[in-house]
Parts: sequence; structure tokens; C-alpha cells
Amino acid sequence: MRVTARQLCRRKPLESMIVEAEGEASEPGGLRRSMGLTQLTLLGISSVVGTGIFFVLGTAVPKAGPGVVLSFVVAAVVAGLAALCYVELAGAIPVAGSTYSYTYASLGEGAAYLVAWCLILEYGVAVSTVAVSWGQYLNELTDALFGFTLPDAISQPPGAGGVVNIPALVVVLLCSLLLARGTRESARLNAVMVCVKLSVLVLFVAVAFTAFRAGHFADFAPHGASGIGVAASAVFFSYVGFDTVATASEEVRNPRRTIPLALLLTLGAVTVLYILVSLAAVGAQPAGRFGAQADAGEAVLAEILRDVTGAGWPVVLLSAGAVVSIFSVVLVTLYGQTRILFSMARDGLVPEIFRRVDRKRHTPVGNTWIVGAGVGALAAFVPLQYLADLTSMGTLVAFVAVAAAVVVLRRIAPDAPRPYRVPLYPVVPIVSAASCLYLAWLLPGITWALFGGWLVLAAALYLVFGRRHSALRERAAAPGHAESDVATTAAQA
Repeated sequence: MRVTARQLCRRKPLESMIVEAEGEASEPGGLRRSMGLTQLTLLGISSVVGTGIFFVLGTAVPKAGPGVVLSFVVAAVVAGLAALCYVELAGAIPVAGSTYSYTYASLGEGAAYLVAWCLILEYGVAVSTVAVSWGQYLNELTDALFGFTLPDAISQPPGAGGVVNIPALVVVLLCSLLLARGTRESARLNAVMVCVKLSVLVLFVAVAFTAFRAGHFADFAPHGASGIGVAASAVFFSYVGFDTVATASEEVRNPRRTIPLALLLTLGAVTVLYILVSLAAVGAQPAGRFGAQADAGEAVLAEILRDVTGAGWPVVLLSAGAVVSIFSVVLVTLYGQTRILFSMARDGLVPEIFRRVDRKRHTPVGNTWIVGAGVGALAAFVPLQYLADLTSMGTLVAFVAVAAAVVVLRRIAPDAPRPYRVPLYPVVPIVSAASCLYLAWLLPGITWALFGGWLVLAAALYLVFGRRHSALRERAAAPGHAESDVATTAAQA
């Protein structure tokens, strides 16, 4: 099967992407623009603030010492540079699909398909990994409140004493049901859950600061700058998900303004919160205790509150916060995954069922249940310990693609409307791509091997199905339609 560079680099014109999206949104059975800035920002915060910040300090502090505070800053800078690129692209291309759509318009169909598979790692594998933890923290909560737990066989993942993780399957299916019922209803419930988990973290900061000791920061970076960098690659997982905001472009009012503002507000709020949590945690207990607590399977933040207050309620509080947090992350991440597949189906790269919208609910119901079933099965039956770092890898590669898309689109579509522009262009996109590649380089070798295999599988599926059913390819082959209108070579780009 011969595939030319011209075919792989075929791009979808910006104008046709926007017109197509607006046309579908205006149809009676299309996606409904029901979210405003507040709901969208809460959706972004919900996607980012998950189990990571509740438990990542147990593995990050041993790598960086008290310098973990700087690790959060480094990770925030990397995410922030990527966010600036997203802001420009979200204003210029206000359509569903996020990174996938941006790559399609700039780097071409082949690159967009591979990036979409990176996003499946970011969303699909991430939500499976997070869902696995839901049963574990649900057990902690029920044990603290009522003195009983589910048997390990049905509440732990395979490979960790379990046979099938029933709670993980249940939480995914519940979130799928909510999303299938409607975006507006899901956004309202998400807003409540965001308030709950943010309140838990703010309470932790307030209590932990009462035991703050400046001496805990004396040996600030015991492993030097390299330790801070390695820890930054670990805590970066805590920032994954803010780009979910951009997947909602066709379901928000005034997307050219709302999407960029929601992106910046999401990342700004999360960064401030994370730095405060890390400062309070390291200030409340010596850095040497974090690793021992993590090895013992203890919830670090809960143990800090227990030590500070001398009471047992912190376990209940943090377990409840984790249960709510995981539920909201599963809900929002599933949403992002379905909207990416929706965009791919519109382009003919995945089966048509992924773009069918229920005329009553205004949601892609079939898409939602297929994704929910796949993610639920992965969470319930598959050991995921080797796939966790793939989430960060997929996200970092997607961020590199976004930085490249900014540069390419500035060249091929210089006059396209851009309500927001990346400052210090082209320095910011270049530094963004380089910093993402740096953090990816610090990930384990097994992650790189698995990621390579994942892309090989993606390329094979593109050749077998995606390329043959591409809507852009069919349009280019239509009688009377000039190939030059829809295809460009890499040299022309």
C-alpha cells in the first residue's frame, strides 16, 4: 500500500473546519452551546485537580527534597507555555477536537491521526488509571466511617490482589450515564464536585500552615537540580488535563473568547493551589517522612493532618475528597475523549457512530457508551502499572504538536482571525516544545518503548481504516474539485 507524503500532509482548511462545526451546531440535533466561562473553567479545574495532588508528594519529595516546590513551578511553566499556544489556537480554530483539530489544520492528516492517539493515552488510559484508585479510596472511606471494606478480589486491580475491579467499572459507567444524559447536567454536577475537592485542599493548607517549620527547608535540594527536574516530570501528571477545556469548543457560548480565558484561569488557579499545598506539606513535616509514608501505602496529606491535629477525622476528610475528586476527573476526562473521537469521526478517520448526536440529549450517546465500555473494561480487568507514565508521555507529545501548530499556522494562514496571540513569538512556542521534550526525556525507558509500540499500532490503523475513509480524501477525489484546494505538500507548508 503506497502512501505519499502529499497524502499524509493533506490539511483541512481553517475556513471549512469552522463552517462545518458552526453548521452542525445550528442543526436541531447538533451539539448545544450550553456552557459559559464559569462552567468551562470549573470543568478545566476538575480535569486537572485529581488524585495527583492528593498523593504525588509521597513519590516526588524523595526525588527533590523540599525543592519539590520548585518542581511544581517547573511543571507549571511547561504547562503554562503550552497553555499560551493553546490560547492562540483555540481562538483561531474554535472547533471540537483540541490538539487533534489544530494538528489537522497545520501539520496534516497523518500527523493529526498520530496526535489523536497520543490524546487517547492522555484521556483514555489516564481515566482508566484514575478509576482504578476510586475503589481503593472508597474502601478507605467506608472503613473509616462504617468499619467495613469490599473484598480485595473485587476492589483491587489485577496484579495487586484483585480479580476484577468492580468499583472502577461502576464509576466509569456512572459517568458515562451522566454524559449521555446531557452536557449541561454534567457541568452542573461537576461544579459541585469541584467546590468540594477544592474546599478539602484549602482546608489542608490552612491546617498544615499552623505547624509550618522553616527548618524543614534547610536542605532544600539534596539531589541538586537534576532531582528537581526528575520530580517535575513526576508531578507533571498533576497538571495533565487542562487542555480538556479546548475539546468543548462547540458546546460553549462565544468560544473565541471563552476558551482562551478558561484555559488561563484554569492553569492559574491550579498552579497557585499546588504551590500552596506543597509549601504547607513540606513545612509541616520533614522531607524524609514522605517516602516512608508512600511506601506504607498511606495517604500523605491525611497523615500530615493527623499529626497536626492529633485526630482521626483527616482520614475521613481526605478519603472523601479523593472519592469526589476521582469521580469528577473520570467524568471530565471521558467527556474530552468522546469529543476528540467526535471530531475524528467527522473527518472520516474513525467509524461514523462516533459522530452521531442524539436529537433530544444533544450528546453523542453511542460514542459515550463505546468509550465508557472500553475504558471501564480497561480499568476493571487490565493491570495498568506499566501504562501510568504513558499518560504524561502522550500529553507532552501533544503539547509539542500544539507548539508546532502555532508556528505552521502563522506561516500558512497569517491573516486568520486570532483574538489572542502568543507573546514573544516564535520564542514561546520553541521553548514550549523544548521543555516538553526535556520532561519526556526524563521518563523511564520502558515508557518510550511502549509509546513507540503505541504509535506503530496507530499508524497501522490509519493505513487500514483512516486513510481509506478520510472525508478530506473523498472530497479531493470528487469530480471538479481541485486537489490543490485541500492538499499541500510538506514543502509548501
